[in-house]
Amino acid sequence: MEIKEQISLMAKTAKEMAPAIATAKTDVKNKALKKIAQGLKDQLASLLEANAKDVAYAQEKGLSKAMIDRLTLTEDRVEGMINNLYEVIALPDPVGNITKMWLRPNGLKVGRMRIPLGVIGMIYEARPDATIEAAALCLKAGNVVILRGGSEAINSNIILGNIMTAALVKAGLPEKAIQVVPITDRDAVLALLEMEEYIDLIIPRGGEGLIRFVTEHAKMPVLKHYKGVCHVYVDDKADLEKAKKICFNAKVQRPGVCNAMETLLVHEGIAEKFLPDMLKTFSQAGVEIRGCPKTCNLFPSAKAATEEDWPAEYLDLILAVKIVADMEEAINHIAKYGSNHTEAIVTENYSRAWEFLEKVDASVVLVNASTRFNDGNQLGLGSEIGISTSKLHAYGPMSLEELTTTKFIVFGEGQIRT
Repeated sequence: MEIKEQISLMAKTAKEMAPAIATAKTDVKNKALKKIAQGLKDQLASLLEANAKDVAYAQEKGLSKAMIDRLTLTEDRVEGMINNLYEVIALPDPVGNITKMWLRPNGLKVGRMRIPLGVIGMIYEARPDATIEAAALCLKAGNVVILRGGSEAINSNIILGNIMTAALVKAGLPEKAIQVVPITDRDAVLALLEMEEYIDLIIPRGGEGLIRFVTEHAKMPVLKHYKGVCHVYVDDKADLEKAKKICFNAKVQRPGVCNAMETLLVHEGIAEKFLPDMLKTFSQAGVEIRGCPKTCNLFPSAKAATEEDWPAEYLDLILAVKIVADMEEAINHIAKYGSNHTEAIVTENYSRAWEFLEKVDASVVLVNASTRFNDGNQLGLGSEIGISTSKLHAYGPMSLEELTTTKFIVFGEGQIRT
């Protein structure tokens, strides 16, 4: 069977399964999720063995440290996947919720009801844990999902696909409600992006190149974020000890992810007091500093930043640093170079905090907290399928509610329009 024919069959089957999943009861969906969790426990050895093959292949290909980090599974990470499944189980089912209801002068009762999106295609790189996250969230929100992971994770994803298929059958749900594309050829992605007749939404998750490729070729709506160029602005009214902890966490705790800080902006009023010690701490942690001229004067071991550094998503222990005259310059810098992902201010000044919140356009804006909190789980949403920097129809971390839409429902008593 040719690739396009195989993908077409998968997409058509998914569409056929959609009504059954859309109307599945919450306890049945939760039963399937519990069976997936049990399957992960039972198949742990096989999963880690398959993942080791993927990691070895990725290392042979010379993939980046960030990519290999996202690809690698350990017992602890699998345990985290299991915990995420139980968090999704605990979340309220949004399907069928009435979000609004109002009475019209003619007596009609009008409301809005949450419904699944339908069939979702997920295209992503590395991250086998994303396979489970995406499947769990889509299923709980009443959606059918087709998962196409990167070629570097194919062995891990096939095992995960088998676990999920078995779980669906045990729960009494259609086994094709979750499908993993077993084809590593890029033509499979192109074929998937042409299936607008069957697929309602595509969600790409990965590097900027992948997301731009998907956006360019998809014939159906795409929810995306191109990259995470995240800033922390340290105001002259900041608590500097607090700022030091926040900045260090935002950059160093896990540098290879999209919500890590890439540029540090510092008010000139506290730069001399704050930066030398802060940058020394970064350097001791292995962070390469690329600074503006004023930063290099304060910290001579910094490399001179170029124009290419300000919009860069390093996903590594590299940090761009700029000293700004005031908050207005910081906000203007973010507007020019940011990616609408995550931005933070450190300040003890209430009015400045609110001005920053109001003026900065990003899916999450934080006051006195690390950028690393732009995460569905950390924000109390449970697992997420990704972070959207599109504004239609979701902005920020996408969890269950963002994987549904609403339809109008109307109750009448025989009214006719005149």
